[in-house]
Amino acid sequence: MSVTTSTSKRVSLRARNRVQSGTHVPLSRAKRTHASPDNVGRLLPIVPPVVLGALLLASWYIGTTYGHVPGIVLPTPQDVLASLADNFRAGTFQANTLVTIQESLFGFLLALLVAWPLGYGLAKSRLFASAVQPYLAASQAIPAIVVAPLLALWIGYGLVPIMILCALIVFFPMVITTALGVQTIDAALIDAARVEGASGWSLLAHIEFPLALPALLAGVRTGLTLSITGAVVGEFVMGGNLGLGSLVLQAGEQYNTAFLFATLVILAALASLYYGASWLLIKLAQAIY
Repeated sequence: MSVTTSTSKRVSLRARNRVQSGTHVPLSRAKRTHASPDNVGRLLPIVPPVVLGALLLASWYIGTTYGHVPGIVLPTPQDVLASLADNFRAGTFQANTLVTIQESLFGFLLALLVAWPLGYGLAKSRLFASAVQPYLAASQAIPAIVVAPLLALWIGYGLVPIMILCALIVFFPMVITTALGVQTIDAALIDAARVEGASGWSLLAHIEFPLALPALLAGVRTGLTLSITGAVVGEFVMGGNLGLGSLVLQAGEQYNTAFLFATLVILAALASLYYGASWLLIKLAQAIY
């Protein structure tokens, strides 16, 4: 083992010990607090959303069945379920959902590759931050849907321009959370690590990255869920006949509100799936670090 690696691991261990000691909460007491939840404690986070969802469904059913609400304004739950079943049997939702997933994930990864280095640079260099931040803020004043026709003109239609548009929508929250995560690291820990010999890559990998990880993962969770919005906006303008966004447009043009609501259900389920995947990623990171 090299001297740099051993020094970095030793510094990382000392830094984490100082962070844990700075919380003033004994680990044993924290474990005792959360170690034995009863059945009520397990059900408490689940029951309220289930009850609220049941009330909303009941109100929807009563309003559309007995309230004489026109189907073109608000379809019945039965019509939406029938549209879901029909389009699943036809393979419509499966094919278009895969297209939206591809666009959103590629756009998110592209944004991640730009946001993390950019956010780190903003946090570490005042000169770089003063030069870039005005343009970064100005870029958020321009709606993404205005940029979409330009991308279509410059690049054309299809996956690539939608991926770029998705990245433009997603990357700003990740830049901000990355910069804040790095800026809020205790300067005393950085100084102690440098005294021990950590610098450059070893300082970033063993000290700064683990300590900034909660903020980084918060940005990932936000960006991953928001990437669906970017993909749908791109499909509205540049997607042709592919993707869930194109299905929303088709349903609107046909005045088929049952099909429109069924597509919205798929989009909501996809967003929930992304959010759950980001939660698992956070738990994995906590187990590793």
